[in-house]
Amino acid sequence: MKNTLFLKSYLIVSVIYLLIILLGYEDITGYIKPFLLPFLLVGVYFHRDFPSKKYLLIALTFSWIGDIILLFADRDEMYFIVGLIAFLLSHIAYILLFNKQIKPKNTKSKAVFWMGVTAIIMYLIVMIALLLPSLGDLTIPVFVYALVISTMLLFAFKGFLIWHAPAKWYILIGAIIFISSDSILAFNKFYNPLVMSSFLIMITYLVAQYLIVSGILKLNQKK
Repeated sequence: MKNTLFLKSYLIVSVIYLLIILLGYEDITGYIKPFLLPFLLVGVYFHRDFPSKKYLLIALTFSWIGDIILLFADRDEMYFIVGLIAFLLSHIAYILLFNKQIKPKNTKSKAVFWMGVTAIIMYLIVMIALLLPSLGDLTIPVFVYALVISTMLLFAFKGFLIWHAPAKWYILIGAIIFISSDSILAFNKFYNPLVMSSFLIMITYLVAQYLIVSGILKLNQKK
């Protein structure tokens, strides 16, 4: 199928991109980065229609815009803020997407659900506590962003308790890795620079997007 070809192409181009980072040629990765997510976008576009498809396309589009804007983050702080807004909108779209996929029924694993909620809240508290002293004027934007990505993970986890396997595993692991990517970026920028930060941020980001997209497509396969 045409959409499968684009998803496989995304993996191939992503591996090439990551190898270029590992080889120390980060100065040319900026020319490749804008062409990564379009493979996922086109792959989803050519997939058969399903109820939450438009939300997935919107989420990927804002992520793609964020990718491009953050290429200029070193030039001015405003680029970072605008890029943050683009990814914020992407995560909101993912929240709407997961909510659309969650059927109106209660999970039987309420204890597990509340354990997950507690873990997500603890993550939010720890991240804000670590970053707060260094945020300055970005305290409110970063807090809002952290709250939104935590909510995204919460909806992915809520869906995980209802959705069928293996799709639910793809989506939950993808959401966790996505938050890991954002956390590494924030930790590297505001707390302490990390070794191989570019590679760590991008490998988690690219894997996360692929897993979420694959999971949603599997969740909406014809039975």
